[in-house]
Amino acid sequence: MTEYLVFRLYAPLASWGEAAVGETRPTATYPGKSALLGLLGAALGIRREDDAGQKALGESLAVAVKQRSEGTLMRDYHTVQAPQSRAKVSYSTRKAELSAPKSDLTTILSSRDYRCDGLWTVAFWLTPGANWTLAELKQALETPHFCLYLGRKACPPAAPLAPEVVTCSTLKEALDSGFPPLNGRNDAGEKALRLSGQVLYAWEGSIDQLDGSAVGVEYNDVWDLPLNRRRWQFGPRLECRRVMQDKESR
Repeated sequence: MTEYLVFRLYAPLASWGEAAVGETRPTATYPGKSALLGLLGAALGIRREDDAGQKALGESLAVAVKQRSEGTLMRDYHTVQAPQSRAKVSYSTRKAELSAPKSDLTTILSSRDYRCDGLWTVAFWLTPGANWTLAELKQALETPHFCLYLGRKACPPAAPLAPEVVTCSTLKEALDSGFPPLNGRNDAGEKALRLSGQVLYAWEGSIDQLDGSAVGVEYNDVWDLPLNRRRWQFGPRLECRRVMQDKESR
């Protein structure tokens, strides 16, 4: 039996960043480890520039995700006004950037992707030598130090995370935990998401860790292990994935 911290993520808009090249800012269909550690770090009050705190958090936890709905893709054509890059000039705030002389301001164009009405369950469990208990992490999610959001500041949660510490015999059992209904009205909120009838499980660890079986499991390296958040550097980790029928959506 293993203890897990499980919670739910739902929002009209979410953005789970992937490798960005040029003007395109794509999103994955479900949150990676970096995004989830960022959310938990915000709840604990660990600042992005706190390298030691970020490193300790990443080394304390393993993570898994159950995707019940990947949502629909929305692409935003985005324009941002910003001063031209200069080696000897830095700006500490957005207000300072826009106070630059008008002749220095240029417009940056980008395309940013979002997932609309996605629904995910997250499970964390402790690694040896963890610096927090699951009870402490649960308390942080219930009373976060900083505002929580799903990938971007424009994407706040639209339903309670409802974190719980559960003891289960398998990881799948933990990820299948139930939650209070969305919008507080029976299960109408979840039915409105147009669930596909399939769920995706993604986890780190052994190939048979989900439920003791390796049947139907795929695995590959994903580059979402945070190395330095100030410089936006990430490393690879092995992630296992398995698609299964969602009995709850029938």
